[in-house]
Amino acid sequence: MPAPSILLDNLGFDWPSGARALAGLTAVFGPGRTGLIGANGSGKSTLLRLIVGKLQPTRGTITTIGDVDYLPQNLTLRTTDRVVDLLGVRSRLEALRAIEAGRVDPELFDSVGDDWDIEARARAVLDQIGLDGIGLDRPIGQLSGGETMLAALAGHRLGGAPIVLLDEPTNNLDREARGRFAEAVQEWRGALVVVSHDTELLEVMDDTAELYAGELTVFGGPFSAYREHLMREQEAAEQALRTAEQTLRAEERQRREAEVKLARRQRYARTDYLNKRRPKIIMNTRKSQAENSAGKLRDGLDARVDTARADVEARERRVRNEAGVRIDLPDPRVPAGRRLAEVHHADGVEVIQGPERIALTGRNGVGKTRLLETLFGAEVRGDAYAVGLTSRIGYLPQRLDGLVDAETVLENVRAAAPRVVPGTIRGQLARFGLRGAEVDRPVGSMSGGERFRVAIARLLLADPAHQLLVLDEPTNNLDFDTRAALVDALGSYRGGLLVVSHDPEFLGEIGIDVWLEMTEPDRLSPASPLSPG
Repeated sequence: MPAPSILLDNLGFDWPSGARALAGLTAVFGPGRTGLIGANGSGKSTLLRLIVGKLQPTRGTITTIGDVDYLPQNLTLRTTDRVVDLLGVRSRLEALRAIEAGRVDPELFDSVGDDWDIEARARAVLDQIGLDGIGLDRPIGQLSGGETMLAALAGHRLGGAPIVLLDEPTNNLDREARGRFAEAVQEWRGALVVVSHDTELLEVMDDTAELYAGELTVFGGPFSAYREHLMREQEAAEQALRTAEQTLRAEERQRREAEVKLARRQRYARTDYLNKRRPKIIMNTRKSQAENSAGKLRDGLDARVDTARADVEARERRVRNEAGVRIDLPDPRVPAGRRLAEVHHADGVEVIQGPERIALTGRNGVGKTRLLETLFGAEVRGDAYAVGLTSRIGYLPQRLDGLVDAETVLENVRAAAPRVVPGTIRGQLARFGLRGAEVDRPVGSMSGGERFRVAIARLLLADPAHQLLVLDEPTNNLDFDTRAALVDALGSYRGGLLVVSHDPEFLGEIGIDVWLEMTEPDRLSPASPLSPG
């Protein structure tokens, strides 16, 4: 058995509200690469925060063999941080620069330690991962989401912690960057636990762990092997359930037949008693014996039925039956010739009109997100810009930073539909998998996948309905079922659609009409459909 890196013993965690997030998790993570999967809201991000110590367990223990480093899912929201913060070298670099400027404070030398080449090593690790044009003092808010994640990964390589936890690290990465990231993961020295829904990344993992229905399962193999194992396990579980249901029906039938026989005996006994065919004392004795016998028979049959029913319930728990997410988009009734937006660039103007579907592609950092932001009056930092010709434009930002973290799910969604009564919104949110107490949770306490559900619900439940949807990397953080629900919903949407995505399979599934590529901050050109390979 390989040496463990992380040991969980009966781990449980409750939120301050009393809501239970995790309970009774016992598992061992190995020293290599582990892909952690699970539905949105199953507790993956919470588990990582517990392991790294940002949350404290309510029950049980966590043992880690070495220091733990952590790349959070919401890293891109920290827009005022700088690249040096992503690399974890701010204090050492500032101390080094102060010494170079002539200061001789002892604490500055203590801060630098033996890292006199820290700036050169920081620059080298950025160059190695493909960020050779990024300055160390550049704010995160000026980076693309993909550049932010790559810089953070470079920081974890520079830090050298024996255990590193990564939460959805390939979000926003283009194809080239994903390739570089996968290479870095395969060459990683130390233990990695990676939360991801990126099937290509999950294939380079040594092990696969899944959080499902409050249980954590660790499987020795990559995602495809685990999926095959799970499929066989589910087939066996469904067969066992059918057998248990048949047994229950047989036991219930025997119970009914026995009741009929007992009722018939009681009727005959009453007839004998009324006709006084035997002495009264004998009749009463036989009646008492019959009642005792019938009672024992009923108890035995009831016990067998209860045992069969308990077996069915146990088998049902082993069969997965997802409630799923249902996303129904309203019909904005957009005429085919209605001009919805214009995109201006160095080579001309692209017009979005009617229920047209446009994909905007391009490498990380070229300016796709900045272009989308110009539709809503954000600062224009390039020559290309967009103009909205309708006020009914809905925008799903890549960072999901349009939500108010301190407000509840209900309050965030009602802000887009103030005329709709809360009860109606609660019913509509249930279609997005947001039910009961979840609707009253602050958005700031949610995982990336849960935040997406809130953001897309706010977008799609807006009153009046949007005529143009602008989606920036909409499949980030989504579990497999929610992604499928989004594809189905967009497939039947009758408004305009402008999508930025590095997911070629997703773009192919939603039926893109026009493919555009941003090659420079001021240039767009027609492009061929992206290949999944």
